[in-house]
Amino acid sequence: MRLRTLPLAVASIILGSLLAAANGRHQLPVTLLAILTAICLQILSNLANDYGDFVHGADQSGRVGPQRAVQSGLVTPRAMRLAILLFICLSAVSGISLLRVALGMEALLLALLFLILGAAAIGAAISYTAGVRPYGYVGLGDPAVFIFFGWAGVLGSYFLHQGELEWSLLLPATSCGLLSVAVLNVNNIRDLESDRRAGKLSIPVRLGPDRARLYHWGLLVAAVISAGLYVLLDYRGWSQWLFLLSLVLLWRNGRAVATTFTPAALNPWLKQMVLATLVFVILLGVGRLWAG
Repeated sequence: MRLRTLPLAVASIILGSLLAAANGRHQLPVTLLAILTAICLQILSNLANDYGDFVHGADQSGRVGPQRAVQSGLVTPRAMRLAILLFICLSAVSGISLLRVALGMEALLLALLFLILGAAAIGAAISYTAGVRPYGYVGLGDPAVFIFFGWAGVLGSYFLHQGELEWSLLLPATSCGLLSVAVLNVNNIRDLESDRRAGKLSIPVRLGPDRARLYHWGLLVAAVISAGLYVLLDYRGWSQWLFLLSLVLLWRNGRAVATTFTPAALNPWLKQMVLATLVFVILLGVGRLWAG
């Protein structure tokens, strides 16, 4: 289930919920159910990724990342398929419960739209590396992560609290999405050679290692700029700049990725990027809440 990735799954929900609370409306059951749904979807994606990379040959005996369950023989392909089915069901039940609590039975059209979004999220979680034409193998993992871990997660959770959206919220949602893509990018730089051998055309495989490291810096810088623009557009007080405290974490990650050329040595920085993202969004949301 790759538990270390779960903080990233809830980052967008936390940010959207904190921004909603800052604007005067927050429902704790909505936040908790949204977090549960995000965790179920992330676990579903992790299980499908383990199975899909085994089927398509990206997980090989020489890979440098953490041990994979199916490739190592710890879990049979059939058992993994059953686990995937289980988390499809759990994600659906949790998501429908979230919509029932947040929207009630009156907003049927809105509920339908969110059901479509939820179905898309389940489909994206499965088809990243599993299925006949996994989109992660053609380099589309980055935009999918940006959309679901950024715009959909932040704006969707905010809307379920508030019942409306402000266009300025695209900026913090963009920051969250870009940092989530940075997590994926560290992972893909680490797995660059094994992905290339398996024909998995991730962004680092397409760009090459040097430009993939420059791309990483671009993601980090763009995330900070987006958050800064949001603060300037909706300035309420100095506390909104609290997110700048996380710059030291982002700087350390960018520098480490730029200067680390042994794939296995990137593993700690993958975990650090997840935590840096979580710290960034919490400080951004708390700063806005504190400012009133």
